[in-house]
Amino acid sequence: MSPKLHPKPPADSLTTMTLMMGVDHGNTAGFVHGGSIMKLVDEAAGVASMRHCRGRVVTAQVDSLSFLAPVHMGDVLSIVAHVTQAWTTSMEVEVEVTRENPRTGEGELTTRAFLTMVAVDRDGHPVPVPPILAETEEELRDQRRAEARRSARMELRSHLESQ
Repeated sequence: MSPKLHPKPPADSLTTMTLMMGVDHGNTAGFVHGGSIMKLVDEAAGVASMRHCRGRVVTAQVDSLSFLAPVHMGDVLSIVAHVTQAWTTSMEVEVEVTRENPRTGEGELTTRAFLTMVAVDRDGHPVPVPPILAETEEELRDQRRAEARRSARMELRSHLESQ
């Protein structure tokens, strides 16, 4: 096995981004556009998956993206991403976004997403990625849930292609 493909723990891919939401992220009502948050989620997933495979990646699919609470201009966002499972050339990345009002300290989880990222070479062809080395019960649970989401994706794809 190539050294690049030795199993890696999810912690190796851990990515945290923190930034303040300004007028360029929002609308006239003072809320941050969902599209702005989606872009940040995709960027965090990209960094986490690149850290895991130490190579180029592309977003193959946004498996789910749930907005749980609004984000206001002036809020500080913390975006945390990590690889939950890796297959032959693809990885699932979980991304959570929390907001904090910097004046009051009040905060909450605003967004949760799961994305499938694929490692690619210079020509855009898929390349192998290292497996995940789950070290804790939580990481094992994340792996099992990732497998269930992948099975559901494959079943849905098969169903849609058969129609």
